[in-house]
Amino acid sequence: MGAWDGWIGRQMVQQDRLTPALLQRFRSTIDSDERGDIAPQAIHWVLCTPEAITAQLGIDGHPQRSDSPDSFFPPVPHPRRMWASSKVEFIAPIPVHAEIERISTIASINEKSGSTGSLVFVDVAHETKANGELAIKERQTLVYREANTAKPAPASEPVAIDFGQWDFHRTLVPNEALLFRFSAITFNTHRIHYDAPYAINEEGYRGLVVHGPLTSSLLLDLAARQFGANAVKQFAFRAQSPAFAGEPLHLVGRREGDALVLAALNLAGQTVVAAEGSL
Repeated sequence: MGAWDGWIGRQMVQQDRLTPALLQRFRSTIDSDERGDIAPQAIHWVLCTPEAITAQLGIDGHPQRSDSPDSFFPPVPHPRRMWASSKVEFIAPIPVHAEIERISTIASINEKSGSTGSLVFVDVAHETKANGELAIKERQTLVYREANTAKPAPASEPVAIDFGQWDFHRTLVPNEALLFRFSAITFNTHRIHYDAPYAINEEGYRGLVVHGPLTSSLLLDLAARQFGANAVKQFAFRAQSPAFAGEPLHLVGRREGDALVLAALNLAGQTVVAAEGSL
């Protein structure tokens, strides 16, 4: 028996509505070229956002963990939390004005040991319905880590990226404004995305951290620019290392039959997010 097995199977149900204003704010945040009444495929990450009141937030900006029967997430004591990966199945597009319901279930909790100490992986299964019909299924993995006592690593030297193995690419520099907008639209108060002194001095990063789902939203937007809106049927991403504000981010992709291989590379050509999908 694990320490948090009692949380497995817990559910949370949230409601939302995709308003025209929210749709336009999301498109503006990621510089999407899409228009019309059907939302981009990453829209589900800005729906049914966290609802904890400000007084319940911890020092890192996340809601404080509790062993209360009403608490959805387990009270893992490790102070650092990140969104490690997701597997997404796109079943139906989400139109503007859609009434949204999301059912989230704690699917599994596993504790492991890694090079940085104890790790706790929490898998959450999400089902997102639009106007009563299932639109998106997602399996999200969160990882909780022990405090980081190491000094922030300096940025690697930039290199010229060889895009020869990729069919298409886009380069951008995520800045503080982009990170702020994505934090605001997702109601994400984790301080590593907007509080540089906290990110550097408390969590050991060298700067503001680019959100994993922001990078993944940009990769889905890259696919939409290449293959058209809502073309991706399945999408999975895995965060391999952090990306930082102010540093170039190279979004790359190639098609292999009906499969997609996508990645986000940092200024040294190292993979920060690896992704795959199908058309």
